[in-house]
Amino acid sequence: MRQAALPARGPAVSIGPLPANGGFRLPFPMQIRVLGCSGSIAAGSRTTSFLVDGEILIDAGTGVGDLTLDELACIDHIFVTHSHLDHVLAIGLLADSVTRRRRAAGRPPVRVYALASTLTALRLHVFNGIIWPDFTRLPDTTNPVLRFEAVEVGQVLVAGGRRVEVLPARHTVPAVGYAVHGSSGAWVFTGDTGPNPPLWERLKSMPVAALVIETAFGDDEVALARVSGHLSPGQLREELKGLAAPADVYITHIKPGEVDAVMSEIGAHDSPHRIQALASGQVMDLGA
Repeated sequence: MRQAALPARGPAVSIGPLPANGGFRLPFPMQIRVLGCSGSIAAGSRTTSFLVDGEILIDAGTGVGDLTLDELACIDHIFVTHSHLDHVLAIGLLADSVTRRRRAAGRPPVRVYALASTLTALRLHVFNGIIWPDFTRLPDTTNPVLRFEAVEVGQVLVAGGRRVEVLPARHTVPAVGYAVHGSSGAWVFTGDTGPNPPLWERLKSMPVAALVIETAFGDDEVALARVSGHLSPGQLREELKGLAAPADVYITHIKPGEVDAVMSEIGAHDSPHRIQALASGQVMDLGA
Protein backbone atom coordinates (compact mmCIF):
# COMPACT_ATOMS: atom_id res chain seq x y z
CA MET A 1 0.00 0.00 0.00
CA ARG A 2 1.31 3.43 -0.91
CA GLN A 3 2.06 5.64 2.08
CA ALA A 4 0.47 9.07 2.31
CA ALA A 5 2.88 11.96 1.84
CA LEU A 6 3.75 13.84 5.01
CA PRO A 7 4.02 17.63 4.77
CA ALA A 8 7.30 19.30 5.64
CA ARG A 9 7.27 21.48 8.73
CA GLY A 10 9.74 23.89 10.24
CA PRO A 11 11.53 23.55 13.59
CA ALA A 12 10.43 25.12 16.83
CA VAL A 13 12.03 28.47 17.61
CA SER A 14 12.73 29.87 21.04
CA ILE A 15 11.26 33.35 21.38
CA GLY A 16 11.88 34.15 25.05
CA PRO A 17 9.46 34.97 27.88
CA LEU A 18 5.81 35.56 27.09
CA PRO A 19 4.46 39.05 27.86
CA ALA A 20 2.25 39.29 30.94
CA ASN A 21 -0.86 39.80 28.80
CA GLY A 22 -0.45 36.40 27.16
CA GLY A 23 1.02 37.69 23.87
CA PHE A 24 -0.61 37.23 20.48
CA ARG A 25 -3.46 34.78 20.01
CA LEU A 26 -3.75 32.51 17.03
CA PRO A 27 -6.98 32.68 14.99
CA PHE A 28 -7.58 28.91 14.73
CA PRO A 29 -9.06 26.58 17.35
CA MET A 30 -6.96 24.19 19.38
CA GLN A 31 -7.76 20.51 19.78
CA ILE A 32 -6.33 18.37 22.56
CA ARG A 33 -6.81 14.61 22.50
CA VAL A 34 -6.40 12.91 25.85
CA LEU A 35 -4.39 9.81 24.95
CA GLY A 36 -3.75 8.89 28.57
CA CYS A 37 -4.39 10.46 31.97
CA SER A 38 -4.10 7.65 34.52
CA GLY A 39 -1.58 7.41 37.31
CA SER A 40 -0.73 3.85 36.26
CA ILE A 41 -1.92 1.02 34.00
CA ALA A 42 -4.83 -1.40 34.01
CA ALA A 43 -7.45 -2.34 31.43
CA GLY A 44 -8.76 0.96 30.06
CA SER A 45 -6.14 3.01 31.94
CA ARG A 46 -3.29 4.64 30.03
CA THR A 47 -0.57 6.87 31.38
CA THR A 48 -0.08 10.53 30.65
CA SER A 49 -0.03 11.84 27.10
CA PHE A 50 -1.87 14.61 25.25
CA LEU A 51 -1.93 15.22 21.50
CA VAL A 52 -2.30 18.87 20.48
CA ASP A 53 -3.46 19.67 16.94
CA GLY A 54 -2.26 16.29 15.72
CA GLU A 55 1.45 17.16 15.81
CA ILE A 56 2.46 18.08 19.35
CA LEU A 57 2.73 15.57 22.18
CA ILE A 58 2.71 16.71 25.78
CA ASP A 59 4.35 13.75 27.55
CA ALA A 60 4.55 10.30 26.05
CA GLY A 61 2.97 7.69 28.27
CA THR A 62 1.27 4.46 27.26
CA GLY A 63 -1.66 6.29 25.64
CA VAL A 64 0.55 7.07 22.63
CA GLY A 65 0.15 3.42 21.61
CA ASP A 66 -3.48 4.07 20.64
CA LEU A 67 -2.42 6.28 17.71
CA THR A 68 -2.29 4.90 14.19
CA LEU A 69 1.04 4.72 12.38
CA ASP A 70 0.01 7.67 10.20
CA GLU A 71 -0.84 9.69 13.30
CA LEU A 72 2.47 8.80 14.94
CA ALA A 73 4.36 9.88 11.83
CA CYS A 74 2.75 13.34 11.95
CA ILE A 75 4.13 14.13 15.42
CA ASP A 76 6.93 16.70 15.12
CA HIS A 77 7.27 17.88 18.73
CA ILE A 78 7.29 16.13 22.11
CA PHE A 79 7.26 18.23 25.29
CA VAL A 80 8.28 16.18 28.34
CA THR A 81 7.41 17.25 31.88
CA HIS A 82 9.88 14.99 33.70
CA SER A 83 11.82 11.76 33.49
CA HIS A 84 9.48 9.28 35.21
CA LEU A 85 8.65 6.18 33.17
CA ASP A 86 4.90 6.77 32.92
CA HIS A 87 5.59 10.03 31.06
CA VAL A 88 8.45 9.02 28.73
CA LEU A 89 8.21 5.33 27.86
CA ALA A 90 6.62 5.83 24.42
CA ILE A 91 9.29 8.20 23.07
CA GLY A 92 11.65 5.43 22.01
CA LEU A 93 8.88 3.22 20.67
CA LEU A 94 7.47 6.11 18.64
CA ALA A 95 10.90 6.78 17.16
CA ASP A 96 11.27 3.14 16.15
CA SER A 97 7.81 3.13 14.52
CA VAL A 98 8.20 6.26 12.40
CA THR A 99 11.84 6.05 11.26
CA ARG A 100 11.15 4.67 7.78
CA ARG A 101 8.18 6.94 7.02
CA ARG A 102 9.80 10.16 8.17
CA ARG A 103 13.04 9.34 6.41
CA ALA A 104 11.24 8.55 3.14
CA ALA A 105 9.29 11.82 3.37
CA GLY A 106 12.40 13.89 4.11
CA ARG A 107 10.99 15.00 7.44
CA PRO A 108 13.26 16.62 10.05
CA PRO A 109 13.95 14.97 13.41
CA VAL A 110 11.19 14.84 15.99
CA ARG A 111 12.17 17.44 18.57
CA VAL A 112 12.01 16.38 22.21
CA TYR A 113 11.89 19.30 24.64
CA ALA A 114 12.62 18.97 28.34
CA LEU A 115 14.77 20.34 31.13
CA ALA A 116 18.48 19.65 30.56
CA SER A 117 18.51 17.32 33.57
CA THR A 118 15.56 15.36 32.14
CA LEU A 119 17.31 14.97 28.78
CA THR A 120 20.43 13.76 30.60
CA ALA A 121 18.32 11.15 32.42
CA LEU A 122 16.85 9.98 29.11
CA ARG A 123 20.31 9.63 27.56
CA LEU A 124 21.77 7.79 30.54
CA HIS A 125 18.88 5.51 31.43
CA VAL A 126 16.79 4.99 28.29
CA PHE A 127 18.61 5.85 25.06
CA ASN A 128 21.83 4.20 26.18
CA GLY A 129 22.02 1.21 23.83
CA ILE A 130 21.12 -1.11 26.70
CA ILE A 131 17.52 -0.25 27.55
CA TRP A 132 16.88 1.18 24.06
CA PRO A 133 18.88 2.30 21.01
CA ASP A 134 19.97 5.93 20.86
CA PHE A 135 17.61 7.40 18.29
CA THR A 136 19.34 10.78 18.60
CA ARG A 137 22.10 9.08 16.56
CA LEU A 138 20.02 6.72 14.41
CA PRO A 139 19.66 6.04 11.53
CA ASP A 140 22.77 8.28 11.49
CA THR A 141 24.15 11.24 13.40
CA THR A 142 23.44 13.68 10.55
CA ASN A 143 19.75 12.80 10.21
CA PRO A 144 18.55 11.20 13.45
CA VAL A 145 14.93 10.43 14.24
CA LEU A 146 15.01 12.41 17.51
CA ARG A 147 16.67 15.67 18.46
CA PHE A 148 16.82 16.73 22.11
CA GLU A 149 16.27 20.41 22.93
CA ALA A 150 16.82 21.74 26.47
CA VAL A 151 14.26 24.21 27.85
CA GLU A 152 14.01 26.33 30.98
CA VAL A 153 11.11 27.51 33.13
CA GLY A 154 9.70 30.74 31.71
CA GLN A 155 10.84 29.99 28.18
CA VAL A 156 8.34 30.08 25.33
CA LEU A 157 8.75 28.14 22.12
CA VAL A 158 6.85 28.10 18.86
CA ALA A 159 5.88 24.58 17.78
CA GLY A 160 3.26 23.66 15.21
CA GLY A 161 2.09 27.27 15.09
CA ARG A 162 1.48 27.30 18.86
CA ARG A 163 3.21 29.13 21.65
CA VAL A 164 4.20 26.62 24.30
CA GLU A 165 5.32 28.07 27.62
CA VAL A 166 7.39 26.17 30.18
CA LEU A 167 5.82 26.39 33.65
CA PRO A 168 7.28 25.55 37.09
CA ALA A 169 6.45 22.27 38.82
CA ARG A 170 7.55 20.71 42.11
CA HIS A 171 8.14 16.97 42.07
CA THR A 172 10.65 14.38 43.30
CA VAL A 173 12.77 14.91 40.18
CA PRO A 174 13.27 18.10 38.16
CA ALA A 175 9.93 18.77 36.49
CA VAL A 176 7.89 21.34 34.59
CA GLY A 177 4.37 21.92 33.33
CA TYR A 178 3.31 23.52 30.07
CA ALA A 179 0.83 26.12 28.82
CA VAL A 180 -0.23 25.94 25.18
CA HIS A 181 -1.55 29.36 24.19
CA GLY A 182 -4.56 29.60 21.90
CA SER A 183 -7.17 32.04 20.69
CA SER A 184 -9.45 31.61 23.72
CA GLY A 185 -6.71 31.43 26.33
CA ALA A 186 -4.23 28.83 27.46
CA TRP A 187 -4.54 25.10 27.93
CA VAL A 188 -2.50 24.57 31.08
CA PHE A 189 -1.05 21.25 32.23
CA THR A 190 0.63 21.22 35.63
CA GLY A 191 2.52 17.99 35.10
CA ASP A 192 3.23 15.95 38.22
CA THR A 193 3.51 18.41 41.08
CA GLY A 194 2.94 18.96 44.74
CA PRO A 195 2.00 22.39 46.15
CA ASN A 196 3.41 24.90 43.68
CA PRO A 197 3.18 28.64 44.55
CA PRO A 198 5.26 29.80 41.53
CA LEU A 199 2.72 28.26 39.15
CA TRP A 200 -0.19 30.25 40.58
CA GLU A 201 1.85 33.42 40.51
CA ARG A 202 2.32 32.97 36.77
CA LEU A 203 -1.31 32.03 36.14
CA LYS A 204 -2.51 35.28 37.75
CA SER A 205 -1.57 37.08 34.54
CA MET A 206 -2.52 34.34 32.07
CA PRO A 207 -5.97 33.79 30.51
CA VAL A 208 -6.69 30.14 31.35
CA ALA A 209 -9.16 28.37 29.06
CA ALA A 210 -8.65 24.97 30.72
CA LEU A 211 -6.51 23.68 33.56
CA VAL A 212 -5.39 20.05 33.74
CA ILE A 213 -4.06 19.37 37.22
CA GLU A 214 -3.07 16.18 38.96
CA THR A 215 -4.55 14.69 42.12
CA ALA A 216 -2.77 11.38 42.46
CA PHE A 217 -3.92 10.29 45.93
CA GLY A 218 -6.93 10.47 48.21
CA ASP A 219 -6.81 12.39 51.46
CA ASP A 220 -6.23 9.16 53.37
CA GLU A 221 -2.82 9.04 51.66
CA VAL A 222 -1.89 12.70 52.03
CA ALA A 223 1.42 11.77 53.68
CA LEU A 224 2.31 9.67 50.63
CA ALA A 225 1.24 12.51 48.34
CA ARG A 226 3.58 14.88 50.15
CA VAL A 227 6.62 12.60 50.09
CA SER A 228 6.08 11.65 46.43
CA GLY A 229 5.50 15.18 45.14
CA HIS A 230 1.82 14.80 44.27
CA LEU A 231 -1.50 16.35 45.33
CA SER A 232 -4.45 15.06 47.35
CA PRO A 233 -7.99 16.58 47.27
CA GLY A 234 -7.37 18.75 50.33
CA GLN A 235 -4.16 20.10 48.84
CA LEU A 236 -5.91 20.63 45.50
CA ARG A 237 -8.54 22.80 47.19
CA GLU A 238 -5.81 25.06 48.56
CA GLU A 239 -3.95 25.16 45.25
CA LEU A 240 -7.02 26.19 43.24
CA LYS A 241 -7.39 29.27 45.40
CA GLY A 242 -4.56 30.61 43.27
CA LEU A 243 -6.79 30.83 40.18
CA ALA A 244 -8.04 34.38 39.76
CA ALA A 245 -11.31 33.46 38.04
CA PRO A 246 -13.60 30.42 37.77
CA ALA A 247 -12.21 27.95 35.25
CA ASP A 248 -12.72 24.54 33.71
CA VAL A 249 -10.53 22.22 35.77
CA TYR A 250 -9.74 18.63 34.75
CA ILE A 251 -8.28 16.16 37.22
CA THR A 252 -5.59 13.80 35.97
CA HIS A 253 -3.14 11.17 37.25
CA ILE A 254 -5.58 9.36 39.57
CA LYS A 255 -4.63 5.72 40.15
CA PRO A 256 -6.72 3.01 38.41
CA GLY A 257 -9.75 2.03 40.48
CA GLU A 258 -9.61 5.16 42.63
CA VAL A 259 -11.25 7.75 40.36
CA ASP A 260 -14.67 7.68 42.04
CA ALA A 261 -13.20 7.92 45.55
CA VAL A 262 -10.85 10.79 44.73
CA MET A 263 -13.48 12.73 42.77
CA SER A 264 -15.97 12.26 45.62
CA GLU A 265 -13.49 13.86 48.01
CA ILE A 266 -12.87 16.71 45.58
CA GLY A 267 -16.63 17.22 45.12
CA ALA A 268 -17.17 17.45 48.87
CA HIS A 269 -15.48 20.85 48.87
CA ASP A 270 -17.27 23.92 47.55
CA SER A 271 -15.45 25.42 44.59
CA PRO A 272 -16.13 28.23 42.11
CA HIS A 273 -14.49 26.10 39.44
CA ARG A 274 -16.07 23.55 37.11
CA ILE A 275 -14.16 20.41 38.13
CA GLN A 276 -14.35 17.03 36.44
CA ALA A 277 -12.21 13.93 36.03
CA LEU A 278 -10.28 13.68 32.79
CA ALA A 279 -10.81 10.53 30.71
CA SER A 280 -8.68 8.76 28.13
CA GLY A 281 -10.13 9.35 24.68
CA GLN A 282 -11.62 12.70 25.64
CA VAL A 283 -11.26 15.51 23.10
CA MET A 284 -10.98 19.11 24.22
CA ASP A 285 -11.76 21.80 21.61
CA LEU A 286 -10.71 25.26 22.72
CA GLY A 287 -11.78 28.42 20.96
CA ALA A 288 -12.16 29.49 17.40
